[in-house]
Amino acid sequence: MTEETLAHDLADRISSGDPVPASGWVAGVSAALAASLIAKSATRSDGWSEAEGARAQALDLRDRLLALAGQDARAYQRALTALERRDTGLARALERAAEVPLAIAEAAADAALLAAEGSERADGFARADAAAAACLAAGAVTAARRLVEINLATSAEDERLARAERAAEAAADAVKRALAAET
Repeated sequence: MTEETLAHDLADRISSGDPVPASGWVAGVSAALAASLIAKSATRSDGWSEAEGARAQALDLRDRLLALAGQDARAYQRALTALERRDTGLARALERAAEVPLAIAEAAADAALLAAEGSERADGFARADAAAAACLAAGAVTAARRLVEINLATSAEDERLARAERAAEAAADAVKRALAAET
């Protein structure tokens, strides 16, 4: 299977009329792809003394984000089911549907920070991959933060909203670092 076919199949699945996968899943997978780019950047950087550790950390983030993407799809499906049934467990389902995107936002922010480090320390063209990874991860954080906000709309004082905002700020700062380092 070619890269183009694989990407097309994935895009078809996302653009289908099925409720899942949706934006939380896409945010998690996007951040996982960003972490994969960081691992690639580290692999291609002989001059980066901490590259091996960064690669291991990036692969751990990738695996965690892919697991979170799956958890998000299941949590979202449960929330939709509870909403359709007007289930008494709707509030809990929405809370759970906020907890997973929060975990995605925080892990994606970690990926953005690692990518910023990669863009400062990687070799040559590998810096561009790291900078791109920071941008992708930050986009995933922004998307996941919005899902936290939506799912906790009735709980404006919830600490999870502040945590999601801190993750977004950290990711935005990481992008600035990454882009400044690449030039």
